[in-house]
Amino acid sequence: MQSASEPRVQGQESQAQASGVERGRLKIFFGACPGVGKTWAMLQAVRRQRDDGIDVALGEIDTHGSEALRRLVDNLPARPPKHVHHHERMLREFDVDGALAAHPQLVAIDELARANVPGGRHAKRWQDVDELLAAGIDVYATLDVAQLESLGDTVSNLIGLRVRETVPDRFFFDAADVVLIDLAPDDLLARLMSGSARLTAATEGARSYRVRANLLALRELALRCVADRANADVHGQRLKGRLRTVSAARERIMVAIRAEPSHERLIHEGARLAQHLRAEWIVVHVDQPADGRDPHGRETLLTLANLADSLGAEFANLPGEDIASTLAGYAHERGATRLVLGSDPPRSRWRALCAALSGANVAERIVRANPRVGLVVVGTADDAQAPAAKALTQRAADTPLNGLILAVIACALTTLVASVLLHFFATPNVVMLFMLNVVLLSLRLGRLAGAWAALISVGSFDFFFVEPRFSFAVSDTQYLVTFVLMLTVALVTSQLAARLRYKAKVATAGERRATAVARVARDLSSAIRPAQIAAVCRQTIAPLFNARVALVLPDLTTASSTPQTELLQPAGEEFVDTSVAQWTYDHAEAAGAGTPTLSGARALYLPLKGPISTRGVLAICAEEGELSHDADDRRLLDACCLLIALALERTHFIEIAQDTQVRMEGERLRNALLAAVSHDLKTPLTAIRGLAETLEQVSDLPEHERVAASRSIRLQTEELHRLVTNLLDLARMQSEGVRLNKEWHALGEITGSALARLGTTLAAHRVRTELPPDLPLIEIDAIAFERVLVNLIDNAVKYTPDGSTIQIRARAVGDTMHLFIEDDGPGLPNVDPEHFFEAFTRGVRESTISGVGLGLALCRTIVDAHEGAIDAERRAPQGTRFEIRLPLGVPPVIEEERPA
Repeated sequence: MQSASEPRVQGQESQAQASGVERGRLKIFFGACPGVGKTWAMLQAVRRQRDDGIDVALGEIDTHGSEALRRLVDNLPARPPKHVHHHERMLREFDVDGALAAHPQLVAIDELARANVPGGRHAKRWQDVDELLAAGIDVYATLDVAQLESLGDTVSNLIGLRVRETVPDRFFFDAADVVLIDLAPDDLLARLMSGSARLTAATEGARSYRVRANLLALRELALRCVADRANADVHGQRLKGRLRTVSAARERIMVAIRAEPSHERLIHEGARLAQHLRAEWIVVHVDQPADGRDPHGRETLLTLANLADSLGAEFANLPGEDIASTLAGYAHERGATRLVLGSDPPRSRWRALCAALSGANVAERIVRANPRVGLVVVGTADDAQAPAAKALTQRAADTPLNGLILAVIACALTTLVASVLLHFFATPNVVMLFMLNVVLLSLRLGRLAGAWAALISVGSFDFFFVEPRFSFAVSDTQYLVTFVLMLTVALVTSQLAARLRYKAKVATAGERRATAVARVARDLSSAIRPAQIAAVCRQTIAPLFNARVALVLPDLTTASSTPQTELLQPAGEEFVDTSVAQWTYDHAEAAGAGTPTLSGARALYLPLKGPISTRGVLAICAEEGELSHDADDRRLLDACCLLIALALERTHFIEIAQDTQVRMEGERLRNALLAAVSHDLKTPLTAIRGLAETLEQVSDLPEHERVAASRSIRLQTEELHRLVTNLLDLARMQSEGVRLNKEWHALGEITGSALARLGTTLAAHRVRTELPPDLPLIEIDAIAFERVLVNLIDNAVKYTPDGSTIQIRARAVGDTMHLFIEDDGPGLPNVDPEHFFEAFTRGVRESTISGVGLGLALCRTIVDAHEGAIDAERRAPQGTRFEIRLPLGVPPVIEEERPA
């Protein structure tokens, strides 16, 4: 009997896509119990695959002493086992590294639930199989129905045998194929009696598997599991073909637990119910005031939370005093349709009577508060303990003896103080002193100590201060009303004070976690490099957990040459094992101390999973002892990991944005340069070529035309030389910076040299200079500054018509030299003048005016190197003005020559 194939879950698909390898297919040979023939059927299927040309390999196969199985194993290729030395014994173990290196198409492994040798890579064999599947290797495996994790309690109740080695249910329901190997109980018993079938080593001594009724129950359970899986397959196919007909409303199951080991059964029942209904489910624990004082309970709660997480549930720890109202409110908030509760028997008749009188039945109160939620009540009584013994144990654990002793001492001191004050105040006034003592004890030690103090206070008041004194007898019956009221007020006050203390404690813890997360988020928000994020981990996150923290990041330089990105060893962190960190990064799962994977490692390794991919690994190692197992601390650590992953992802995209911006800017400059080469450099070359051909082909050219052609060639060559020089100079200045050779010069001499260089270019324009003779010397690089003047004057010549006036004037104001180059042409376009100082920017985009738009950019670069400034503005009524401001400095003193 074989179920239909089922699609892989979304998490497996995303992991396979992230690694670039298609996940392997798992085929389970499923049976009711050992001895039905699962191994034989699996080996026969492997042999058929080998005959079809598939590369197969046997892993660990247990023949159970069967000669037929041994012969079948000998005829199939097998992977050599790994021998591990454990407790002075040499044990065989499946070599997962060897299988990954050989990478066959199919691997067959017996007994999927078996535990590996302690201290190895994985604690369970199913974890080895999961790694093979992640590497794209198909796996055949065998499994018994009793080895499904959620059925442990059910099997224990059916046959009285607790199975310790289990497999998560997801392996069964997410497998590609499940083959049911069925055998009638009578036939199985006959095979066991004859010796042709044997039980496994773990069940050899169990008589439960030799009872026909137990075999019938296990067979029914196996058939039901396969039927549930087949029903899930049909439901999935129906969703694919008729998606619109499926109702949008979904079931959501909420499982309420206490911090007790017996409540593992509730989680298993919730997992089965959620799987059956294809529903989301949540495991909820109500954290009451007394829970925080029980370290054993906190450890049990962490175990239950890890179990819920492994079974695919969301875990929530809700602070609250009243269980019923807290559960009802949260069920309404999350839209739960079913609520799974445990029906523990009352620990004593007194508690049962109190519950009946107060109407404190949790289930009934939840129904009254939320009538729409369906209740599923599951018995969680532990058969291993008698109810009376369990009640005594629980009562002993719940009694804070130290608090009661302190309450007695405080009441004794209060009685002593009250006896002194009785000489000055009336007896009713002394009562308030006892009330104050009860309130303080409730705030400090909790509600139990407050109630105990209330009883002692009433007794002390009666014994020491009410006539007849030193006796519990009461002479005035009115005092009985006083005692009752005093006791009632004291009890109510103690309960209110204890509630206030608990809420303050919860608020303080919540504020601490919120403050820590906010501080980590604030520090990470300002980090833009991985080194800064690593510093935040060491300086901010490590003190929160009293541990050392290291950030292990991938080496992106080797990502293109290796199938999986390698991690870099963080400097100065000797506790980091990069092999464990590499496994955590590759599988996106926690490993190391406190986890079932590579538990022998010194530190805990957590994957930093961002929205897109895993960005690295956080290694955390306790300074002393072990890391805290508190559930709140673990959630805080998970929140920090998420913030670190988001910060790393942000830095990744910042780097991508910067690289993209650089490429865009380079692309823009390249396009501008190509446009300049195609027009402004090509045009003078074409003119030079045409004029040269004219001089070459026309031999009788008149003298004046020959001179004009030669002059045009020279002018075009000078223009071409100027353009190329500007290109080379700007490129050199941007890459190497501006190197100046400053000396003291007269501005008039540099201006005259610039006008002389332009020569005939200024023939069609009028040039006027207004340079006062008393201008001070200025410390500049004469050659570089002459180029500035040449570019500015040439720019005025290009963009003004013939006959225009170009004016050059200067003046010294304070410690600044002001130099103006002005024209009376059409002026600047109506845009920001700063735009024209950018490279490859021209005043007119398409025109016959030569130039590539580098002149003003070159001027800005040279003037900035002189610690000056250059601006452009429109003149009134028309024209353009360029202003250069340079620092004057202190010129040297020139000694006058004395006559001989």
